[in-house]
Amino acid sequence: MLWVGKEEGTTRTSKSGPKFSVVDNAVAHRLAEARVGRLATVGADGRPHLVPCCFARDGETIYSAVDAKPKSSFKLQRIANIKATQFASLLVDHYAEDWSLLWWIRVDGTARVLESGAEYDQAIELLVDKYEQYRCHRPPGPVIALDASGWRAWPSPESWSDH
Repeated sequence: MLWVGKEEGTTRTSKSGPKFSVVDNAVAHRLAEARVGRLATVGADGRPHLVPCCFARDGETIYSAVDAKPKSSFKLQRIANIKATQFASLLVDHYAEDWSLLWWIRVDGTARVLESGAEYDQAIELLVDKYEQYRCHRPPGPVIALDASGWRAWPSPESWSDH
């Protein structure tokens, strides 16, 4: 199982046993295949902040690094927000003119900023494995670790034809 989602303080469980695991596998597959997500954070003032990002997943944690794409500074709002509140979500979606093919997955959780250490190194390796661009230009900045507390998806992953 990828993870058990928590909603409004209760743990989500499956009444049909293995079916929930299949749903988790479908979500995990789409997250693994997705090339970009949108990372949402919340500042100390309660304002949301949303940026596109590259990411990789390991178990219940999603990693995104501050990479070498042009930026005015490595002192980014997303990093400040995570240090202030730890609230974060990652949204991954697919759009098509055929609206029967639309879907999205939102992973909610608590975020941490990694600047060095074994988990930082492992996260960079996961990102390098997923993105060819990172093989030439390894991300030089901190890594955001989003520890998932749950996910939501639309439409229901049970309706997806690719699982």
